[in-house]
Amino acid sequence: MKLFNPLLLAFLLPIFSSAEFPGKLGKWQGYDLYNFREGDASCRVVVPREVAEGKPWIWRARFWGHEPQTDKALLDRGWHVVYCDVGNLFGNCEAVSRWDTFYKFLVEKHDFSSKVALEGMSRGGLIVYNWAAANPEKVLCIYADAPVCAIRSWPGGKGTGKGSPPTWQRCLKAFGLTEETSLDFKGNPIDNLAPLAKANIPLLHVVGQADTVVPVEENTDIIEKRYKALGGRIQVIRKEGVGHHPHSLKDPEPIVKFILEAASR
Repeated sequence: MKLFNPLLLAFLLPIFSSAEFPGKLGKWQGYDLYNFREGDASCRVVVPREVAEGKPWIWRARFWGHEPQTDKALLDRGWHVVYCDVGNLFGNCEAVSRWDTFYKFLVEKHDFSSKVALEGMSRGGLIVYNWAAANPEKVLCIYADAPVCAIRSWPGGKGTGKGSPPTWQRCLKAFGLTEETSLDFKGNPIDNLAPLAKANIPLLHVVGQADTVVPVEENTDIIEKRYKALGGRIQVIRKEGVGHHPHSLKDPEPIVKFILEAASR
């Protein structure tokens, strides 16, 4: 009497198991994609066909799959692309803790490089900068695209930007703030650049100069001014006449070059 159907087993194994990562196996941009949970977070890992020396990786924050040019280009060069969901946490302590757990999983259990390139689009800027400030020795570089760098700018809308009142209330709750205490909040990327400059982490921002959602003057411009004052290295690619969208660049080569040069150092 057979205890299992070998044809059924052969069908299930590629979908639900892997010698490399747990979870469900699918495809993304023609590469193997693993979806699984690690700690409290939903996570994804995309595996290159041939892994580059040292097992380099780029860590995407928010908006998985949106404008994937850079991620795809790095996959083609042997980099892993990973994601750890921290939605609606706005880069708070819980978000940083989730990322700590995922980092440990990838580096200690899967031998990923101890330094990672961080990619933060829009509100993803909050977690990449806050995690980097808490873990500067683990960061290779930061590529931030139209990034939120101060919560009172977005979602607060306390400057020239549109803001998002419902999202602002969720943001305040995530940080345990009120309208009044948010005035003195110092947990923004713009407030915690010193650890990054001390660790000599290079930054690249890609922004639309006509952005009315995440105004450049309230976010990237402040980062650029303060980081340079700290002796840090930052490059800003400014797209004239472009708003918050589209993100990235049609040709991602300048972004890829920045990341590969950081890796070579």
